[in-house]
Amino acid sequence: MSPPLLYSFRRCPYAIRARLALRQAGIAYDLREVVLRDKPPELLALSPKGTVPVMCLPDGRVLEQSLDIMLWALGENDPQGWLSQAPLAASLALIARNDMQFKPLLDRYKYPERHPEATQAAWREQAVAEMLTGLEQRLQSNAYLLAPLPCLADMAILPFIRQFAQVDRAWWDGCELAALRQWLDTLTRSPLFEAVMAKT
Repeated sequence: MSPPLLYSFRRCPYAIRARLALRQAGIAYDLREVVLRDKPPELLALSPKGTVPVMCLPDGRVLEQSLDIMLWALGENDPQGWLSQAPLAASLALIARNDMQFKPLLDRYKYPERHPEATQAAWREQAVAEMLTGLEQRLQSNAYLLAPLPCLADMAILPFIRQFAQVDRAWWDGCELAALRQWLDTLTRSPLFEAVMAKT
């Protein structure tokens, strides 16, 4: 049986979290790195939405959402208990907040010229208020978001916080989110994260 096929883009936070779960689960897959401005017809045939990641399983099923790929992979093998370290409902709720509320603000902060109705600093302040302050409060008393060890929520949210930090590194390095910075540094320096970000 052929391995699963993953369409990915190295820096896309959705694709990063899918690759994290696949590697954590020890699942081998064929990687197709996509150039977003020149999407291959095979990708569009599998998933007309044309965004990554998309995974085609050996049985022909197509997973079009990063969280579905994470849940499938960890359902196959979850050696460090990402699904069981914390109540799954709590993880999914925090991920939904990231995806539905924080991600749009991250996009506005990253590309303020596309959203001139507010300044870049204002978008940043809103993102901090909507999401990052709450994460900081969680991490002031715990090493990870919902449990003593990393769980699904940590790994699904990590790539988006990393992207936020990279927009203005000087601001990030000096901001008051010290616990969140430590969490980000710990996870991005892990062998797992470094492996999924290695250039192929």
